[in-house]
Amino acid sequence: MPGGRIQGGDLNRTEASMANDVTALPTSADPPPAAEPAPPERISTAAGYGLSLLSVAAATLIALGVDHVVQAPSLSLVFVVPVIVSALSFGWGPAMISAMLGVAVFDFLFVAPRMSLRVDSPTDLWSLGLMLLVAAIASAVGAQSRRRALAAHRAAQQAEALRGLAHAVIEAQPAAVLMRTAALALAQIFEAPAVVLAEQSGKLWPAAASSGPALSAADQEAAQWALANDKPTRAETFPFDQSRFDFWPVQTPASHRLVLGVRLRGRSGGRPRDPAREVEMVAAYLSAAMAAVAPRR
Repeated sequence: MPGGRIQGGDLNRTEASMANDVTALPTSADPPPAAEPAPPERISTAAGYGLSLLSVAAATLIALGVDHVVQAPSLSLVFVVPVIVSALSFGWGPAMISAMLGVAVFDFLFVAPRMSLRVDSPTDLWSLGLMLLVAAIASAVGAQSRRRALAAHRAAQQAEALRGLAHAVIEAQPAAVLMRTAALALAQIFEAPAVVLAEQSGKLWPAAASSGPALSAADQEAAQWALANDKPTRAETFPFDQSRFDFWPVQTPASHRLVLGVRLRGRSGGRPRDPAREVEMVAAYLSAAMAAVAPRR
């Protein structure tokens, strides 16, 4: 779809009916929109590192508790557990911190001479190096498994969002419900605030939005530019340095146009590599749906 433009059918609606679409909320007679998805709980980077340090502390307490019955080489395995847990739960960085800290603690408390980081025996030095190598491999494997699990979760979440939107299109829901469903689908796909704006009398108005901050004046200006120039805009990029949302125009032959916005700034997990692909899929569904409901009005 060149230039971010998605073509749809002729809406054939008057300005008055468009105003109703923009401002109306679903009534009791309208089918209720899908419930807004609750994004999965995410642990911040700082919290992940902090919990990794706590897991090493817990392993240290366990090792001290069994020190009198277990030989030092076997105690090293206790410090591999926090590495695996950190890798699966928080990623590669916290896991490597757990690995290095675990080796240092094991050397300081359990390798002769104790209460010192000095290593006199070549055998102990070999054991420490092997422990660090095993911990590093475990952290890499665990972090890769975590990335795959998160990618599978995101793919399933995106498929569910598009499925809900497709059902709304097939059922020919009212325009207000369709726009609300599209906003919720974008919010679920990107786990970020999303909005659908509709044009009325040459100006854009929020027609539907997921939970999140209201559009600022800079956001409105960026959305209006995207509509006027039929090109997407990116947040915090010249000339819209103050805009917090990315916007994509949705064009129809009847010139009753929509703009989709997603706040990717500050999103957990960072900015997606190619957000336009998912947005254009939602836009295509929405454009076709709006064309389908137009003849009923």
